[in-house]
Amino acid sequence: MSGHRSKHASRIYAPLLAALLTLCAAHAFAIDDEIQVYTDDINKPGDFGLELHMNTTPAGRNTPNYPGDSIPWHGLRVTPEFSYGLTRDFEAGLYLPTVREADGSLSASGVKLRLKWLPLKPEEGSAGWYSGVNFELARVDQRYSEVPLTSEVRTIFGYHAESWLIGINPVFDFDLSPGYRNGGPDFIVGIKAVHDVLPGIALGTEYYTSVGKLAHPLSHSLQENTLYAVMDFDRKPWVFNVGVGRGLTGATDQWTVKAIFEVPF
Repeated sequence: MSGHRSKHASRIYAPLLAALLTLCAAHAFAIDDEIQVYTDDINKPGDFGLELHMNTTPAGRNTPNYPGDSIPWHGLRVTPEFSYGLTRDFEAGLYLPTVREADGSLSASGVKLRLKWLPLKPEEGSAGWYSGVNFELARVDQRYSEVPLTSEVRTIFGYHAESWLIGINPVFDFDLSPGYRNGGPDFIVGIKAVHDVLPGIALGTEYYTSVGKLAHPLSHSLQENTLYAVMDFDRKPWVFNVGVGRGLTGATDQWTVKAIFEVPF
């Protein structure tokens, strides 16, 4: 997804932004509010961006994991992500998720703040290595995560060539709420590999695995592992990522459909 956006919002999107802010200004982020691998995208200093993260689970878990848990089956999660370029290497972000449950009820459940640092990246339009780290802090309603307060350290590595891209995100999730801090962070890995098939259109795969606590990894059958077939489309003003994911273990939702749409300005 492109990280370079114009500085001034078009009037046509002002009502959309206001509606999203009104809808989402309640509690904390839903689980699976974003399904993506961070690559070398970053806003230029002073640039504002908005992306809509969407995903749904046509076939998956339909029983709660704990009392009050919101099940993913047939739910629709829509999360606006606001971003702003602070410097050449730093970008701030804000997630405001909403969830439509299988019964049709709609709720907004919190806020997630992030700060991305990307000191190594190729010049725009050129090939090269990239690396950085993204820090996140979230306050979560217990309907969507058993742990209300969490933080994330997402490391970012990869190579962006003229016609292909490879990225990997080793992620460390920390439970900050009292009673959940033992065992160290959860470890998650996201991997992305895509290749251009037409100008502005790339096809490939994304793979996500969650191994549980680093101190006590889950057995393979209990890990959540999903393989996605994805398409990246970048023909401005239309920029989006879509994917269909298949769960590879019994603990994983069988099918997930996801999309990320960049709102043009």
